[in-house]
Amino acid sequence: MPEPAYIWQQPDWPELRYEAAQIGRAVGAARRAQGRVEGRLSAIGLAARRQLVAESWAQEALATAAIEGERLDLGAVRSSVCRRLGVDVARTSRVPRDVEGLLDVMEDAVEHAAEPLTDARLQAWQRALFPTGFSGLTPVRVNAYRAGRRPMQIVSGAVGRERVHYEAPPSRSVAAEMKRFLRWFNEGSESDPLVRAALAHLWFETIHPFEDGNGRVGRAIVDLTLARDSGEASRMVRISQQLSMHREGYYEQLQRAQHGGLDVTPWVAWFVAQVHEACETAASVVDLALAKARFWTTHAEKDLNARQRKVLQALLDAGPGGFEGGMNTRKYEAMTGTSRATSSRELIELTRLGFLVVVGGGRSTRYYVNLAGWAPVAEDPS
Repeated sequence: MPEPAYIWQQPDWPELRYEAAQIGRAVGAARRAQGRVEGRLSAIGLAARRQLVAESWAQEALATAAIEGERLDLGAVRSSVCRRLGVDVARTSRVPRDVEGLLDVMEDAVEHAAEPLTDARLQAWQRALFPTGFSGLTPVRVNAYRAGRRPMQIVSGAVGRERVHYEAPPSRSVAAEMKRFLRWFNEGSESDPLVRAALAHLWFETIHPFEDGNGRVGRAIVDLTLARDSGEASRMVRISQQLSMHREGYYEQLQRAQHGGLDVTPWVAWFVAQVHEACETAASVVDLALAKARFWTTHAEKDLNARQRKVLQALLDAGPGGFEGGMNTRKYEAMTGTSRATSSRELIELTRLGFLVVVGGGRSTRYYVNLAGWAPVAEDPS
């Protein structure tokens, strides 16, 4: 067995330290970005807000699984999420049990965020991730913390050349360590939710109480912490997707914090920065939804045929800049199945009515949605 790079030292976790002055500015910026998401989301109608939340939740489920190397079917995830939120969508005939289990965990974390975190609740979450008691062909101990004398190690590398990145506390210590963790978490002694989420995730992942599923359960704890602060709006902040985009950095920062002393300032600062980025992304998503809603409201009195509406909706869904190279008669023809002449005529009509703007001319004519900043600036012919 390879020599571990680090042996558990059972630090006094409630005494973890971080330099508030070093992370104060980052926390303030993240909180302001979080507030912008909540404010903008409140300006959207209920139906549109549910659609945004549903898509965000679905993408988060895919991301938290992807971090562990698992791929979920987007259609199945969307089908289950939309059913839970009451959003109309084409239903998938069968949603796998493990997908339903993951969504059960994510739903419980947000919908019942105010309830205490307990051993039984965490164990129920982990059991939901492995409804058959297997991970692939490997049996997994579920509904209980890990047991036995075999060390829990995070290992990489080929057989015989393994590298141990981290060794968790022995199984005999897990119950006591989780008791300390849960007492700290439920007491809520750390006042800022973002810092609390960072510390809770690090602490839980360091204990690594389960045989499998620790990452997904640990990120659900983050979801619960943020939901206690901002409710359902927290679903718009895709933390797991952000961590998945920076997966190597995520693992590196966790390992550094686990290998270091009680000062975890770098980890807290890094985590808060990821929350900030996720909030900025969420604000952009909401801004796009608001722009699309205003666009249709502005043109509500104008008559369009089904082909024109289809193309406009596709352009709006594509966001600023539209399709690569903009819309033209050839693309319009391909999307709608109509003739080249009809495509040209309908695009010209959409421009006359104010739906689109034209960039270029002749064979280089391109059409873009008539919203500020959505069309490229035309080049100066001189």
